[in-house]
Amino acid sequence: MTTRAGFVALIGEPNAGKSTLTNRMVGAKVSIVTHKVQTTRARIRGVAIEGESQIVFVDTPGLFRPRRRLDRAMVAAAWGGAADADIVVLLVEAHRGLTEGVQAILDALKERSVEGQKVALAINKIDRVKSEVLLELTAKLNEAHAFAETFMISAEKGHGVDDLRKWLAGELPEGPWLYPEDQIADLPLRMIAAEMTREKLTLRLHQELPYQLTVETEAWENRKDGSAKIDQIVYVMRDGHKGIVLGNRGETIKAIGKAAREELEEFLGHKVHLFLQVKVRPNWLEESERYDEMGLDFKDGNA
Repeated sequence: MTTRAGFVALIGEPNAGKSTLTNRMVGAKVSIVTHKVQTTRARIRGVAIEGESQIVFVDTPGLFRPRRRLDRAMVAAAWGGAADADIVVLLVEAHRGLTEGVQAILDALKERSVEGQKVALAINKIDRVKSEVLLELTAKLNEAHAFAETFMISAEKGHGVDDLRKWLAGELPEGPWLYPEDQIADLPLRMIAAEMTREKLTLRLHQELPYQLTVETEAWENRKDGSAKIDQIVYVMRDGHKGIVLGNRGETIKAIGKAAREELEEFLGHKVHLFLQVKVRPNWLEESERYDEMGLDFKDGNA
């Protein structure tokens, strides 16, 4: 019985569906999914089993033109994740097609190609366009890059995902599995918990604010009764932001805490006591500890 194992990097523009696809492949929520772009900050890895193969997904931040230190660190993490992977899957949104951003990624793939590394194309959100548009887009993209294989998928609905997973499983190098069979993500639970709370903040708050905040799990205590006490800090950049996060009489942060706690309980399978504090830290975007917490390299944010 031959086992296979390896890393698969999902790359693409922000919002292309990388997190949704990771969660669909793994069968659990390991990567936060919101309607806002640039929500995936760390290279979250989800682990999927297909037959005798173990596929480790590197869900990279979306590739875009970086402006701030955090943006630059995120883009560096995305390309770093692609370079280290056995297989790269480029996700393109069917209804948006060959955008400037996709073209920039294709150009970068040519420059950054790693010898022997296969790059597959996954056209996502296929339910949004007619089949002739899909065929035209497939031809155009395959002209632009020599993809090893092309898949038509809907990460959200699950169409075509099984075919992609089976293909990936067969293409990975032979070797022992990299993680225990019951492990679905290599992120520490503290970071997964922080990401879940950050997702709830992102969904609840509007416009720019979500990019001006971060969440850290400060303390985690497993209690004798089987429950967990989790203390988290929400760092914001200004006093005004703190007021928005707290909401009138603390209603906003209460609602966010409740939603995050419920999801954590479902994920962990036991009761959770979640305590959130909001603190103002004007320069958190320039503090290396915050980047370590997000699994990013502070130095990669240098211009």
